[in-house]
Amino acid sequence: MSSDPALDLNRAEFWDLGKVETELRRVYDICAGCRRCLPLCPSFKVMFDRLDAEVVDGDIDKLPRADVKEVVDLCYQCKLCYNHCPYTPPHRWAVDFPRLMLRARAAEARRSGVTFQDRMLGNTDLVGKLGSWTAPLSNWMNELAVNRAFLQSVAGIHRARQLPRFHRPTFSSWFRSTAKPAAAEGGRTATRKVALFATCSVEYNAPAIGRAAVRVLERNGVDVAVPEQRCCGMPYLDGGAVDECRALIRANVATLAAAVREGREIVSPGPTCSYMLKQEYPWLDGSADARLVAANTRDLFEYLARLHADGALDTRFTRPVGAVTYHVPCHLRAQNIGTRSADVLRAIPGTTVKVIERCSAVDGTWGFKTQYFDLSMKVAQPLFDAVRADGAPTVATDCPLAALQIAQGTGTAPRHPIQVLADAYGFDET
Repeated sequence: MSSDPALDLNRAEFWDLGKVETELRRVYDICAGCRRCLPLCPSFKVMFDRLDAEVVDGDIDKLPRADVKEVVDLCYQCKLCYNHCPYTPPHRWAVDFPRLMLRARAAEARRSGVTFQDRMLGNTDLVGKLGSWTAPLSNWMNELAVNRAFLQSVAGIHRARQLPRFHRPTFSSWFRSTAKPAAAEGGRTATRKVALFATCSVEYNAPAIGRAAVRVLERNGVDVAVPEQRCCGMPYLDGGAVDECRALIRANVATLAAAVREGREIVSPGPTCSYMLKQEYPWLDGSADARLVAANTRDLFEYLARLHADGALDTRFTRPVGAVTYHVPCHLRAQNIGTRSADVLRAIPGTTVKVIERCSAVDGTWGFKTQYFDLSMKVAQPLFDAVRADGAPTVATDCPLAALQIAQGTGTAPRHPIQVLADAYGFDET
């Protein structure tokens, strides 16, 4: 991503709303002359519709401020426009649309305060701890219509949005209590070392994904550690809460950089988290340790695909998988690493994988909000249609929020590819 001085959080102009609006209009004008990103998301459709209105007629100076802001509000940070854009740095126009949207939200939040809705949705550690401590009561409450009406009125979470389920014990408590090393199960000595950045979703909502990741990694001779870690910070960033986000980043950078210095690579099963560590930590933190973390972070299947390419992946699979419909998340596509999860799953004998590149439109906290839920489901309809049309017995995606969206839109609950791989090795899910 760019190193544009206008996106330097330590410069006063970053927070100046007047300069933010000037930059928004400059970039919108460039986008209007290109329109390459029109199919990507509602932000671009609305931008072009408003610019093409008769009263504006393409004159960016006539675009009302409310329309300028609407484009910002509709951006759910899928990041795909950055890879599509022909004008990103080092081009002299230096367009970085996703970070400009983040800058606009951050500057507005600095002036007006972070909303309660964004503070609640951003504090995944607190929500996760409370939900897990009170599970299964919390899950029962989240299915009650009266409680969902309350959440909608107070926190702005749409009453129809399916919510992640909480689990007790959490992933980290399971990891601490599990005998080591499990690598002996594969008859190998651990010669590689990783630090697993488990993600909030794995920690509180889907510990089975974390357990599968540990077992698969150890089966392949990898020593796994789970350093102390907080939320990656992206949920706070979605709401413009930059100060809260940077506090989380500082805590994570300290423990993850220490793990790298111990000779470990950082791997994460969550595309948003691996993207955040790779791309946003150096920008938001700027320290040498943040750059060290970024340089040594890999998506989980990026790591496993490299093992496979090196001939080091254990391919002694014992269970068939068959046909898989695999949804590649936007935050993996934005990393430009290809479809590594699909590539590794194809190493299982008799497995066929159909890849779907359609946005789930629930990225971060956006698709949970009352004001965007219906639009989120509408934008995701092509994904739902593609999953239904393929009809494979197994649906997989690396993104927990995409999985939630697909389950809500199709009635089929996807699994993480690491769970599919663990099944093929013969591991029972416990």
